[in-house]
Amino acid sequence: MNIQEQAIRFCCQHEWLYGILNVPQQPVTRGVLIVVGGPQYRVGSHRQFVLLARYLAERGIPVMRFDFRGMGDSDGAIRTFEHIGEDLRSAVDFFFSECPFLKDIVIWGLCDAASAALFHAHQDPRVRGLVLLNPWVRTEQGIAKAYLKHYYLERLFELEFWRKLLGGKFNALASIRSLYEFSRNSLRGGKNLTVSEESAGSSCNLAIPLPERMLNGLKHFQGKILIITSGNDLTAREFLDLVNSSMDWQAAMKTKQTEFFHIESANHTFSTRGWRDQVAELTGNRVLSW
Repeated sequence: MNIQEQAIRFCCQHEWLYGILNVPQQPVTRGVLIVVGGPQYRVGSHRQFVLLARYLAERGIPVMRFDFRGMGDSDGAIRTFEHIGEDLRSAVDFFFSECPFLKDIVIWGLCDAASAALFHAHQDPRVRGLVLLNPWVRTEQGIAKAYLKHYYLERLFELEFWRKLLGGKFNALASIRSLYEFSRNSLRGGKNLTVSEESAGSSCNLAIPLPERMLNGLKHFQGKILIITSGNDLTAREFLDLVNSSMDWQAAMKTKQTEFFHIESANHTFSTRGWRDQVAELTGNRVLSW
């Protein structure tokens, strides 16, 4: 298929943002906006976003990816995922202006980009779907529990651990101190906050814990959702532990008919060709079928 891949720029609060737009010769009416997570730019780890965009475009799906203010080629001061709402709004506006045939879009985000997508999606009726990979729900208590459950406990069953311990190559005192800190943090209780209708616009209210703000976004979003998680990733495990321990999260996901797909051996960024291709195929299939 003939695909036009072009450099783009658009304005967000008087600052220029730069990106890439892939438009097939015969495009479908649903596009994908790839949202960048963490301190990286529109290419992505191991060129994941480039390859994903080109794969989707080959299947007729228009794709846009861009650098947030302060990252990559874009102007402005660097900011965290909790403060990129204006960037996302400007990007969606530009996507639709450049591709007037679009009826709606799907936002695709990895890690804290998935969190940002949940903050934004319910506020824009043009967003009809979300593909969220290893969503970032980090809290001090949550990561402490994840380490205890998925790192320290599992190490007790590893032969290499006992070899190091018996061979004197293991710093037991340091590990005990670390274990104590994680145990103490995991037992700390957070504020028991209830998400209400009045908090619909609270995505940037940092006084509310991150998981609560994300749950709020989930409850108010009316589109389709696909969540892809990795088996070899503490961020994914912290998210899954949260969902499995929260009736509110489970009820919200059931109501929204959220679909899960787990790649057991994959790491956080799906860095092998096989994992990357699985993610791309899952994304393309859902975008075209929703």
